Amino acid sequence: MSTAAAQPAPSALPPAGAPIAIRCRGVTKHYGSGDARVVALRGIDLDVACGELMMLVGPSGCGKTTLISVIAGILDRDAGECTVFGDDFAAMSGRARTRYRGRNIGFVFQAFNLIPTLTAAENVAVPLMILGEGRAAAVAKGRDMLARVGLGDRARSLPSQLSGGQQQRVAIARALIHGPRLIVCDEPTSALDHETGHVIMRMLKNVALQQDRALVIVTHDARIFGFADRIARMDDGRVERIERPSATGAESA
Repeated sequence: MSTAAAQPAPSALPPAGAPIAIRCRGVTKHYGSGDARVVALRGIDLDVACGELMMLVGPSGCGKTTLISVIAGILDRDAGECTVFGDDFAAMSGRARTRYRGRNIGFVFQAFNLIPTLTAAENVAVPLMILGEGRAAAVAKGRDMLARVGLGDRARSLPSQLSGGQQQRVAIARALIHGPRLIVCDEPTSALDHETGHVIMRMLKNVALQQDRALVIVTHDARIFGFADRIARMDDGRVERIERPSATGAESA
């Protein structure tokens, strides 16, 4: 790891005094074995503070999606330490991990992962129903959340009846509906036009500004860099440096 990454400039440090939502130290991850072995993460050190929107940027294949999957407890790390609000998925049973994610984490997958036989409102309501809320009340809240992302008129539509951008907004609404403390997004604006992307980012930013929450976004979309509090530049499985968005020259929010 470069000296800049190991000893970041003060401007790249988390907000002073803010509680740490995510702490990664020396996190490694590989896939396969022997000649097919691929090292995805090579000793990641990263802190994300409560009330912060952190973006992970870098070339395809540099480990961004693997890192957020480890943070969210979807993948196990090989070595190192990683805690979310002081809790370590490695210390949890499979059932406890699933329960923790259901209550505390919202995940926006790049492939959306919508259930094809459910309407948009039903898809959004799934996290609430998993937590035990009645179907009718959960779906009603799903309709309200869809209205917030500009899809109030598509609540009864199946995913196959929606455009890619509309499916993406359904996935974002689903990630937000249960009020998770950590929201992890993989390319949340990739299928959205400029204006809609900024509407969604303002909504996500408002969530991140709450002091008991945090937001981590993987993106290639330079149009939204200005919404970040800090940007972690990744390459070859490492965090090379951490910047403030003003240092990127990207469009401001």
